[in-house]
Amino acid sequence: MKLKDLEIFVVGTPPPGWGGRYWIFVKLTTDNGIIGYGEVYAASVGPDAMQAVITDVFQRHMQGENPENIEMMFRRAYSSGFTQRPDLTVMGAFSGLEIACWDILGKAHDRPVHALLGGMMNEKVRSYTYLYPLAHQESSDFWISPDMAAECAAEMVRLGFTAVKFDPAGPYTLRGGHQPAMTDIETSVAFCAAIRQAVGSKADLLFGTHGQFTTSGAIRLGRRLEAYDPLWFEEPIPPDNIAEFARVADAVRIPIATGERMTTKVEFAAALRAGVSILQPALGRSGGILETKKIAAIAEVHNAQIAPHLYAGPVEWAANIQLAASIPNILMAECIETPFHDALIQGSIRVEDGFITVPDAPGLGIQVDEALARAHPFTGTDLHLNMREEPCDYQNGNSFAGGAPPLET
Repeated sequence: MKLKDLEIFVVGTPPPGWGGRYWIFVKLTTDNGIIGYGEVYAASVGPDAMQAVITDVFQRHMQGENPENIEMMFRRAYSSGFTQRPDLTVMGAFSGLEIACWDILGKAHDRPVHALLGGMMNEKVRSYTYLYPLAHQESSDFWISPDMAAECAAEMVRLGFTAVKFDPAGPYTLRGGHQPAMTDIETSVAFCAAIRQAVGSKADLLFGTHGQFTTSGAIRLGRRLEAYDPLWFEEPIPPDNIAEFARVADAVRIPIATGERMTTKVEFAAALRAGVSILQPALGRSGGILETKKIAAIAEVHNAQIAPHLYAGPVEWAANIQLAASIPNILMAECIETPFHDALIQGSIRVEDGFITVPDAPGLGIQVDEALARAHPFTGTDLHLNMREEPCDYQNGNSFAGGAPPLET
């Protein structure tokens, strides 16, 4: 059995864009006709350029290879160009292709992927969700309203979720870490207070940031949030200076989580050494399923847990679940439930009462609707997600709109 053909789908997401502006799916076909699907997460170059990278990685390192030889293909991609170091774009391309290889192997052996990774450890996986506006809530107001967030959190608990994530702490700016505005600190405290009051002890609070603070700024904010006992303080500083995570972890009595912008065991091991206790790999970027299984094993040695990140499409979600089923140190897995996510995989994964039942169908356990994917092509040139250029506003306050709203013309 050899890898023969590659097809790439760049799928545009309908408004409001939960999961990003588009998703990149890959389809691999072997010389004996077995098909596997994977997903490349959040490229840092435009979709045309990323398709060229994916094609190059496949043709250079994988085409004609037995899909069982994942370790060899990983080392080719990781070492390409005489590098032997994490490369976010190359490893992102490889990650999606590697996921597709596992889908092929599962189908070839008529077994789910987790059965090939050491077997079933967890038949159900605890799930968490971001707080998104409810149908009757005004989206533009939701992101700065503690009361609306609390109402949404109470509804998520009613649906069975035992953890909810929110990120009211101000702008994600390309200018790097900044000191939080006092208005952002007070808004963050108000969100935690309102949500904790709404859910009581029925749900964990997951406080999200996206690397927007200086080390001292993160410590200032984190100490104000300690009274509400969040389960984690997510990516409080930029991911390009991992050593500084240690200073935050030492100063704040909230577990530090990070990982959505990291790739391969090299970066995750450094995060663990810096005191991060919850790793959030995005499997379409972290190196794929086998590499993330290794990351989970390293985390075991550090008494740390895994909470796979998801701000992408349902194919990466399926890979997350197969990994989660096979490891002992899974904490929970992120989910995004929209009709479009569900339709693309024909309802083959469900969240029920806050938990995901692990599919037992061969491969990733999903059925991809290729016709629907082709009917929603992304034809623009923009990125999956964007950082803003404007700095933090210390006079008028800040507001972050979730999702990927339509581009201004």
